[in-house]
Amino acid sequence: MAPAGGGFFEVRAEGLGAGALYRYEIAPGERVPDPASRFQPHDVSGPSEVVDPCAYEWHDDDWRGRPWSEAVVYELHVGCFGASGDYAGVERHLDHLERLGVSAIELMPVADFEGMRNWGYDGVLPYAPDSVYGRPEALKKLVDTCHERGFMVLLDVVYNHFGPSGNYLARYAPDFFHPERHTPWGAALAFDNPVLRRFFIDNALYWLEEYHLDGLRLDAVHAIEEAPGGSGFLDELAVRVREATPDREVHLILENDRNETHWLPRTLPPDRYSAQWNDDFHHAAHAFVTSESDGYYADYADTAIRHLARALAEGFAYQGGRSVFRDGRVRGEPSAAVWPAAFVNFLQNHDQVGNRAFGERITHLAPAGRLRVLYALLFLCPAVPLVFMGEEWAASTPFLYFCDYHGELGDAVRTGRRREFNRFAAFNEETVRPDIPDPLARDTFCRSRLDWGEAGEPVHAGWLDFVSGLIACRRRELVPRLGDIGSGTWRVLGEAAFAVEWPLAGGTRWCIEANPGDVPARTQAPRGRRVYMHAAEGDGTLPPDSIRVTLGA
Repeated sequence: MAPAGGGFFEVRAEGLGAGALYRYEIAPGERVPDPASRFQPHDVSGPSEVVDPCAYEWHDDDWRGRPWSEAVVYELHVGCFGASGDYAGVERHLDHLERLGVSAIELMPVADFEGMRNWGYDGVLPYAPDSVYGRPEALKKLVDTCHERGFMVLLDVVYNHFGPSGNYLARYAPDFFHPERHTPWGAALAFDNPVLRRFFIDNALYWLEEYHLDGLRLDAVHAIEEAPGGSGFLDELAVRVREATPDREVHLILENDRNETHWLPRTLPPDRYSAQWNDDFHHAAHAFVTSESDGYYADYADTAIRHLARALAEGFAYQGGRSVFRDGRVRGEPSAAVWPAAFVNFLQNHDQVGNRAFGERITHLAPAGRLRVLYALLFLCPAVPLVFMGEEWAASTPFLYFCDYHGELGDAVRTGRRREFNRFAAFNEETVRPDIPDPLARDTFCRSRLDWGEAGEPVHAGWLDFVSGLIACRRRELVPRLGDIGSGTWRVLGEAAFAVEWPLAGGTRWCIEANPGDVPARTQAPRGRRVYMHAAEGDGTLPPDSIRVTLGA
């Protein structure tokens, strides 16, 4: 290969087309895959395959996406969702998702990782969808079919680190890394390097343009370290995406532990990012309904209901307050003025289930009556709701942490997984920690697959009807009004009861009164039409585990 300037090298190879395999030789005898490989048929260390990006024949020419106000997001892991563990397995269950009423399917990361199973956050070749799920054209077919059925397709992407095995960039592009700065997953990426910035921005455009995706969820952007005075990778990415997709509804969603609201829209359409995952809603709801106070739940346990009400009304519960879990550091920016649908709320997601030692779902940890109130809050508040696969029928299957490493790395991952729980009271005894499922065992992965047969069993089918009914109510009553909705206000009504209201155009209001506690509460019954009630009375009474939603003056 000949130098081409700027640190690049090139060579022209004649007579090779789609299907050809190739590697780069960076030193005598040292051959590595293409860092922008479109496909790795033989895993991360094997040769890259030439893929014709125009070979797939699309059928979605008229598709322009859907507005964010219509989003009800369904997060899934391709390997665990369907029995076949591939893109075709997802496609086989689209009828179920259509009946459920969700409008956006979010795939956990698919970038190529080492081995046969992984959550996806250990990807090392961000342009190559992992071969364990199928070929690139199978992913394109899934997206195409989803568009035909009216679903948006979002992809979770990881731009804050590379996985621990199969990443060769440090061998020939050491300037991509900051050895003096670290993330929880290793050396921080050097986002002040213009080539690295372009690598990831082009990756975002690649997924949106070549795979016709409707949006990206950016994992843990708080771990993207930039030098002081940097021009802002997240700003540049958003600008480039908006410039490249002016005639489409494309959505960029952040995961950002810093609770920074300056990325989020006050007006429509969003000019940067559409939304952010709202951990505050989850943590407050979970702490209240389970009474757990370990880890980050310590920030919510004492006043969980107040945190929950504030998160519903204003987006974040932490808007500049000090976090006990973070050693007293200030966390968050004011969020009350942000468009309420710019927050993504959830009671489960891959992290909040899978980061538990035994992968328990919230339906295993809390009483059903109390959860019905929380799910009504999830779907009938203006924030966009997210459902984690199987949650809609209260799946009995756990979602466990799993990967497929070997040797010293495998041993380190296994030991590290068990060490993570040292600070939790339930695992203080060394005799308990060995019971934590082995993340390297194939059985751990298999146990995390959904059991579709149970969805039709009476208890699970009843829960499915309950959730699909809430989604239908949201679509019918709330979604048409989200464009006109204003900032919320909240007030406490009793020991565990509260009310939240949002102004609507024309002087009407969207009002939720909820009591997920044990003690009845009294309030003045709001005037207007009852949109939804569970275990509530028509007057001002709020019995335990009740909720009332009203559209009125």
